[in-house]
Amino acid sequence: MSENIGACESYPIQPSLFEEFDAPVVPSQLGYRGPTACAAAGITYRQLDYWARTGLVVPTVKGAHGSGSHRLYGFRDILILRIVKRLIDTGVSLHNIRLAAEHLRTRDASVLSSLTIMSDGASIYECNSAEDVVDLVRGGQGVFGIAIGSVWKEVEGNLAALPGETPETGAFATQGHDDLSERRAARVAG
Repeated sequence: MSENIGACESYPIQPSLFEEFDAPVVPSQLGYRGPTACAAAGITYRQLDYWARTGLVVPTVKGAHGSGSHRLYGFRDILILRIVKRLIDTGVSLHNIRLAAEHLRTRDASVLSSLTIMSDGASIYECNSAEDVVDLVRGGQGVFGIAIGSVWKEVEGNLAALPGETPETGAFATQGHDDLSERRAARVAG
């Protein structure tokens, strides 16, 4: 774990800040092209391209290989893009944002969806409970927090109507799998 990301001990969970929800399983083979990732994360294509080239947030489904190829970003990539954008907007240093992004990539999805990251402007901390937040606030400095579960829901909602594709076939698909979609697919196939 990074020196700028403090691990916080486990305490009883406060539902308002540390809401637990069943993190949906997002198909790992489903990728989203740059413009779709930008729309879902609330960033510009220029930011996306720069962050990929500098290694801040790289696409995990499919990287670009030469002229004309497309990067494909996974759900987790887009989630981290959105968090990075929020950290930048609040004035956190790029060095600390890089450390936080690296740390978030290592976290399991079930843990990630219930975390809140906090910052005092200088450091970024991973918190799992209200007690962790109280410990940070006791220092007398102002802190802000990002509930990753809430960001998860935002990104999921943004991607629901946007097309994704599988890197092997290039076939387009949507994230949602509802009864109507399944009936339409069966009717087309049959």
